[in-house]
Amino acid sequence: MQPLLQVRNLRKSYGSLEVLHGISIDIAPGEVVAIIGASGSGKSTFLRCLNLLETPTSGELCFDGKPVEYGEEGWGWRREKQLQWLRSQIGMVFQSFNLWPHKTVIENIIEAPMIVKNVPRYEAVAEAEDLLRRIGLAEKRDAFPSRLSGGQQQRVAIIRSLAMKPKLMLFDEVTSSLDPQLVGEVLNLMASLAAEGMTMLAVTHEMSFARSVSTRTIFFDGGVIAEEGPSHVVLNHPRQARTQRFLSRTLPVIGPAVTVAEIQSGQARVAQDLSAGA
Repeated sequence: MQPLLQVRNLRKSYGSLEVLHGISIDIAPGEVVAIIGASGSGKSTFLRCLNLLETPTSGELCFDGKPVEYGEEGWGWRREKQLQWLRSQIGMVFQSFNLWPHKTVIENIIEAPMIVKNVPRYEAVAEAEDLLRRIGLAEKRDAFPSRLSGGQQQRVAIIRSLAMKPKLMLFDEVTSSLDPQLVGEVLNLMASLAAEGMTMLAVTHEMSFARSVSTRTIFFDGGVIAEEGPSHVVLNHPRQARTQRFLSRTLPVIGPAVTVAEIQSGQARVAQDLSAGA
């Protein structure tokens, strides 16, 4: 199977400071990858380079079989055309919700499909209402973001990206700004997306998500991939000393290994519960 995303020797520098030191990785369709590591290890910079919110210093990107140009030769109308295509295929959700405060929930969701993809308004509205019903926020369609809780705003931010029907979703520590009691709302939605086969890369400090939902975990340290592998292996039996040190601080007690079958079973239960509640 051809990878959905291919990254080769990706580097990113800010002046003399090199933040990413040659990252290479393939992401297969349907994979759910958790990216963990200490603050400042390059995790968020890596995600932002994938959809060119940050311009890589060097290296190669290939998405859905198409090379991604980002150098000087890609400026001008070619760059704008590619950016529009790339960001319509790769959705990204951030720590901050980034909802337009002067627009209602429904207006926030339909804006991009109508402008970027020329979706007729009635189709965009119907899709948005369906997505809102799915996450239990149908009654909030005409509310402004200021009237929503943090967890509700973040779920709206996620389905705003989903309204573009992306092939890949990037999540950059999307629960870090939420109160602890609201984190579960967002993680449950992400788990349901995983159960439906959405390809996802999630920078996260939520080890419960990494252990129970992701199929692969990548540990960043000092701008390099220090360790990667199946989540139940990396999180329960890390090979590298620096991974062990990080997890000893993050997971004081590491429980029994979680198998891939158990992960898939958990995802299936989430999907079944969502279906029963629809």
